Amino acid sequence: MLQLSRLMLAAGLGIALNLSMAATAGAASEVTGAGSTFIYPVLYKWATDYNQKTQIKVNYQYIGSGAGIALIKEGAVDFGATDRPMSSADLQTFGLQQFPSVIGGIVPVINVASVKPGTLKFTGPVLADIYLGKISKWNDPALAALNPGVKLPDANISVVYRSDDSGTTFNWVSYLAKVSPQWKNQLGTGTSVHWPVGMGSKGSEGVATYVKQVPNSIGYVEYAYVKQQKLNYGLLQNAAGTFVTPSTESFQAAAATADWKNAKDFDLSMLDAPGENAYPITAATFIVMYKQPKDADRQKTVQDFFRWTLESGQEHARSLDFAPIPDDLKNQIEAYWANPPKAQ
Repeated sequence: MLQLSRLMLAAGLGIALNLSMAATAGAASEVTGAGSTFIYPVLYKWATDYNQKTQIKVNYQYIGSGAGIALIKEGAVDFGATDRPMSSADLQTFGLQQFPSVIGGIVPVINVASVKPGTLKFTGPVLADIYLGKISKWNDPALAALNPGVKLPDANISVVYRSDDSGTTFNWVSYLAKVSPQWKNQLGTGTSVHWPVGMGSKGSEGVATYVKQVPNSIGYVEYAYVKQQKLNYGLLQNAAGTFVTPSTESFQAAAATADWKNAKDFDLSMLDAPGENAYPITAATFIVMYKQPKDADRQKTVQDFFRWTLESGQEHARSLDFAPIPDDLKNQIEAYWANPPKAQ
C-alpha cells in the first residue's frame, strides 16, 4: 500500500526529481525525501555532490511542504521537508523530529516592463492590499507614493499565487497577517488560503513561469528562483523602516534574531524580524525524520547526509543565495538528533 500511495501522489502532483521508489532499494545506498520547493535548488546541489563523493543517492520530490509532510506521516519516505515547522504535539503524535536545514527569503516578483529589477518599493500593507484586491492598478496612489519618479503603467495588476499546499505560501501569508489587520481577520494564515483575487499555479517554478509570461503580474517565490530565472523583483520595507534588498546578508541579519536555544523542536518564526538590515520574509526549511525508524540503516543514511550538508555543504547554500546555518545552531541540531525532546 505504501508503494502504491507513493506512486499515486507523485503522479497526481506531476513533479519528481530522480525518483526511485523501489521497495528493494539498498538501505545504505539510497534514500527518498519529499516536500518543500523552497529548499529544492540547494538540496539538488547537495544530493548531486554527495552522490559523487559517496555513491549514495538522495532522491527528492519537490512537491510542496504539505505533500511532503503527508508522505512522512504515512511512512512513505525517509524524510520530509517543510517551510512550515510542525508543532511539537504533531511531531510527538507521529514519532517525528525536525531541524532547520537552510535559511532563505521569499520575494515579491513582478513583470512590469517600465520598472528595472530591484527598484520597485513595497510595504507589507501595500502587498496585502494587492493580494486582497484593494489595490488593482500599478499606478495606484499607494504604489506611486512609495515610488516617486518611477513610471508605473495604468494597467491592471495580475496577481499570481501558489495553488498547492505550500510552506512558501504559509510564510508569505503569515507575514501579511502580521502587517495587515484586515488580512489577519479576513484570510488568516495557512499553507493555502481562499485567495480573493488572482490566478494559481503549482510550485515555485509554476509561479515564476506565470509571472515571466503574464505582463503586469506579481507573484512570490524563494530568492534562489529569482536569481536562477532572472526575475524582476521588488524591495520590501522591514520593521525598522528600511527598504531591504533580498540577499544572503539580509537573510542572515533576520536569522541572527532567532532564539533557537529556547525554541522546542526549533519551532519559531523569523518573519518581520527587528534590525535595520533584516529581510522581513526570512524563513527556514525544516527537515523532518523519524525518531525511531523501522529501518535504522536508512535513518543513519539520512542523518549522515544532512550532517554532511551542515558541515560541508553550507557554501553551496551561500552560492545559491541561501543563508548558511550558524555554527552554534549546527551544534544544537546534532545534540537534538542524539536526544530529541520527549513529550511533556
